[in-house]
Amino acid sequence: MNLKNAVASTVAKKTVHYLQHDPIENFPKIIRLGNKLTAGRQAFYGGVLNNFQAMWDDEKSPWRDYFIKYLTWLDPNERDKFVTNFLIKDSVVGFGEQEKLSEKYGCNIPWAILIDPTSACNLKCTGCWAAEYSKQSNLSYDELDGVVKQGCDLSCYFYIFSGGEPLIRKDDIIKLCAAHQDCIFAAFTNGTLIDGQFCEEIKRVGNFFPILSIEGFEEATDMRRGEGTFKKVVAAMDLLKQNHLAFGFSCCYHSQNVDDVASDEFIDFMIEKGAWFGWYFTFMPVGTGSPVELMVNPDQRAYMYKRVREIRERKPIFVLDFWNDGEFVEGCIAGGRRYFHINSNGDAEPCAFIHYATENIRQTSLLNILRSPLFMQYHDGQPFNGNHLRPCPLLDNPNRLSEMVKVSGAHSTQPVDSEDVDELTAKCAEPSKKWAETADALWEEHCKDCLNHAHCKTCTFDANEIAKENEKRIEKEKVGV
Repeated sequence: MNLKNAVASTVAKKTVHYLQHDPIENFPKIIRLGNKLTAGRQAFYGGVLNNFQAMWDDEKSPWRDYFIKYLTWLDPNERDKFVTNFLIKDSVVGFGEQEKLSEKYGCNIPWAILIDPTSACNLKCTGCWAAEYSKQSNLSYDELDGVVKQGCDLSCYFYIFSGGEPLIRKDDIIKLCAAHQDCIFAAFTNGTLIDGQFCEEIKRVGNFFPILSIEGFEEATDMRRGEGTFKKVVAAMDLLKQNHLAFGFSCCYHSQNVDDVASDEFIDFMIEKGAWFGWYFTFMPVGTGSPVELMVNPDQRAYMYKRVREIRERKPIFVLDFWNDGEFVEGCIAGGRRYFHINSNGDAEPCAFIHYATENIRQTSLLNILRSPLFMQYHDGQPFNGNHLRPCPLLDNPNRLSEMVKVSGAHSTQPVDSEDVDELTAKCAEPSKKWAETADALWEEHCKDCLNHAHCKTCTFDANEIAKENEKRIEKEKVGV
């Protein structure tokens, strides 16, 4: 065990001890331990820890209630595993090691891996590409276990399951959680397969967190997911809350539900049901029959940008937006920069929404995948735009995705409705132009109001200069330079 891991182990043990013995009184000590663990990287972590301390000191802050609930209410085994595995091992120690490995190998090294155990699903949601998948595609337990083992060798300790409906494979998921007690696991799930026995299994392993998909209230949820689905999801939330288990909600916001999913009424309902966090995704027109009319317009996306920030300031729940929070992660996180996706056929895709690949886990290692042509296109091209409110190579910069797929020789991984990349990106061409006008105004406002402008890395990017560099690189690739 090296010195950093030894320090992390000591900090983890002390933190767990403080959480088990009067966590409210010991919270300042936990912050001090965090500062000790992140010594030498205060520029990155110091602000976060200082914010935690400030929110704790402010008795009127909704986040103080959030912390107290987390420290005192949550199942102790889950609480301790979340702190040791997610906060300390993956997000602090692992993150630092990932940066070193990225430099060593000259490629992206992920903080998390999204993986589909199965393509099968017990629902057929409108606009979901998985509804068209073959239901016979599965990764074996040994293949799932192999991904986790290889990921741990790369200092990645966070694994998220999607699908299909991942809980169709709930026994294998729990088996993985038990076998890898130093990792943290989560799953995007429709929630309909969560029952009392599964809750007991979650408590036993302690390192699994479900993320339940919901589209707003009953009418909006059942419109896309089928009649009766809303009531089943809410019943699953009630069951998880009764068992003192942490869970989050996942919302796909689209042209017909934006006002509902970001409303105070909906957020208050999620808090009442026991959700600890919420993850917003905008509708993506993936698949040949995808209903493009569900894509949000610029005003709706801008509304979500502002509302998510308001919710974080006012409500005792942590919410984030996969696209609109690009400013905090300096653009696109796909292609292994922070995560990548493995589908149920083993294809390694740069993103859950980008169904193209050159490699498969059944033929090569994770490291070779991260150094493969398509993933290196991501590595060399990120950020795809100097405005981090336009981070995505499909939704915001569709010409970039088309170029990367063609240069790398990637093929479509959709098993039924294989979609040419030019057909896909054409659907985003006009929406991206319209969003650019709104996003550029928002970004200018962000840079103007930035209180730490002189040291803010995101403000140092010049969108025009990055665009010029991308154009030069593309021209070189065309002539084989």
